[in-house]
Amino acid sequence: MTKPPGKLLPLVAALLCGAVLAQAASPSSRSVTSAAPVVSSTPHHGLLSTPVTSKRGEPSSTKETKETKEATPPPVKPKPDDWTLTDNGKVLYLTFDDGPQHEWTPKVLQVLRKHHAQATFFVLGIQAAQYPELIAAERAAGHHIGNHTYDHKTLTLLPDAKIRQEIAMGVKSKCLRPPGGGTNAKVAALAAAYHQRQVLWDVDTDDWKKPGTARIEHAILAGARPGAIILMHDGGGNRSQTVAALDHALTKLTQQGYTYRALPC
Repeated sequence: MTKPPGKLLPLVAALLCGAVLAQAASPSSRSVTSAAPVVSSTPHHGLLSTPVTSKRGEPSSTKETKETKEATPPPVKPKPDDWTLTDNGKVLYLTFDDGPQHEWTPKVLQVLRKHHAQATFFVLGIQAAQYPELIAAERAAGHHIGNHTYDHKTLTLLPDAKIRQEIAMGVKSKCLRPPGGGTNAKVAALAAAYHQRQVLWDVDTDDWKKPGTARIEHAILAGARPGAIILMHDGGGNRSQTVAALDHALTKLTQQGYTYRALPC
């Protein structure tokens, strides 16, 4: 065997030493890499929608290895007051203005009860003072109450003091629906000062015009989509067409898989 020249011995020794050091410095194939936190966000559609974020998952079993495993939890369902207006389902928000009224409000309540539907009643302060028992009946049935001002004045035509008076003398609620949808930046700011969120609508049935039961029913059915807010009336005049159209429409919408919730007012 031929010995390497003397000048190569230091080089060979250096190469061998480097290989040993590299092997010692390399990480073990058994090292554990921790998992990143799992955060899921479920978007919801509809007016005033907000995303819902789940909490971090926990290990599914105490018999797990030392490796940290993150379990993805199911989506967090919306709370009643978070203004998430749908829950990945076919949900409608039925609303009724200008009541309570002694003849038609009980009939609307009867139809809602028949179809297991919850709704929101935007009531006038002057009417609520006259029929407090109907307000109590609405609440007892699981419906929510919104403020429709004291006596239905167009707020955008009033001075600031009168706007405040109309809002303050209406029923206590988290929601304000300006009469006729009449609003502007000033009205919105004054409503916010009373901690009331303005709520308008997506579907106007025009039932107050008494266009006929069939046209009101068609407006409800045509506008139905997950998260839609539908405007109707239980006060302000004869609402026999509204009551009949509501019954017919809910029969068909329920068959389509819709459910009906109250707004978080």
